[in-house]
Amino acid sequence: MHLHILGICGTFMGSLALLARELGHQVSGSDANVYPPMSTQLEAQGIVLQEGYRPEHLDPAPDLVIIGNAMSRGNPAVEYVLDKGMPYVSGPEWLAHHVLQGRWVMAVAGTHGKTTTSSLLAWILEHAGLAPGFLIGGVPQNFGISARLGDTPFFVVEADEYDSAFFDKRSKFVHYRPRTAILNNLEFDHADIFPDLAAIERQFHHLVRTVPASGLIIHPAGEASLERVMAMGCWTPQQTTGEGGNWQARLLEADGTAFEVYLDGALQGVARWSQTGAHSVANALSALAAARHVGVRPEQGIEALASFRSVKRRMEKLAEVNGIVLYDDFAHHPTAIATTLSGLRAQIGEAPLLAIIEPRSNTMRLGSHMAALPASVAQASEVIWYQPEGLDWSLDDVVRSSPVPARVERSIDGIIEQVIASAVPGTRIVIMSNGGFGGIHQRMAQALERAHG
Repeated sequence: MHLHILGICGTFMGSLALLARELGHQVSGSDANVYPPMSTQLEAQGIVLQEGYRPEHLDPAPDLVIIGNAMSRGNPAVEYVLDKGMPYVSGPEWLAHHVLQGRWVMAVAGTHGKTTTSSLLAWILEHAGLAPGFLIGGVPQNFGISARLGDTPFFVVEADEYDSAFFDKRSKFVHYRPRTAILNNLEFDHADIFPDLAAIERQFHHLVRTVPASGLIIHPAGEASLERVMAMGCWTPQQTTGEGGNWQARLLEADGTAFEVYLDGALQGVARWSQTGAHSVANALSALAAARHVGVRPEQGIEALASFRSVKRRMEKLAEVNGIVLYDDFAHHPTAIATTLSGLRAQIGEAPLLAIIEPRSNTMRLGSHMAALPASVAQASEVIWYQPEGLDWSLDDVVRSSPVPARVERSIDGIIEQVIASAVPGTRIVIMSNGGFGGIHQRMAQALERAHG
């Protein structure tokens, strides 16, 4: 069967393409912006990519069109599909019917940490010999690919609360019907589709309603938003993480690189790994709890943490030149920015920490998080905010309220010039964006090599 995917370079749809290819389908796709790492791994799998949404990409007609949630009415390809009466489906619905049916689905939901926690869980299962299938909104470096079918009952899926398609406004995760569900956290996000936090809580409860009584729901203890979700009704056993929870950690290193793991007060082992920050420790506890639900002993899971390598674009080290270290990070929400910078600060002490941030997400572009942005960078030494074209509000107020030196830059070349001029040995540079950011990552690495190599 020939499947054509509209929006194929999105993290979810690109992963879906890999699964469809593995099932033996002919897969092609189109997207407005084709860039790594997703484009690279798709092309490596023999998937034909086309830039733009021209109707001729759909001629000859594929057997089925899978439409990504970034597509809307008015898109030339969408209008062509509708006018020609082509069969079409949303990505989550296709995944549910053709991949997840009959599997033990382990879903990881939450505002933050979904990608890392999904990768952690998949790696713990892999390390224990359970060889899971998975679909993850990023590229876990332990696997080098964002999705695979697997040949065991277990399937790990990053369960996004974003809507499914222009014709299905339910959250993606309501399609997945997990037996094991992790709810990492819940904050207001996706202001382009949700009017308030209560609307997101309602979608999370739709997910909770699909988990069977023989399943397990894992969530942090005492988080008010998730407590409200559970209060709407829960028919599934729960385990909690964090302070006051069933699963707890006691830090042995302030940066989170070593910690003891406790289950119901009993020590399970000592974890030592390369990840940093309290948020990473919280992700690990959730993954350990989920893995135990399918038979992985805590001590096995803890052992797996030592060899865990993070996800591309999650504090991924891109370059080190004369003691200057460059990182790429996907953070695009104030809480994610704050936790990422805090984790790195705990690791590097008083070393200079420069954050370069592009407010690119739909919620950021609407200005919904504007008031929370200044405090989110408190752990940085200095911040450069990139004001992209099309951002409908000015970052000047964010700079004026900043607790650390900050400035706005409208040119990527200007950012690179400033960083090259100010960086000294020991400086950590973190580029934060959920997009390609005009290729700044590679350009910055090359400029550092020329100037400081």
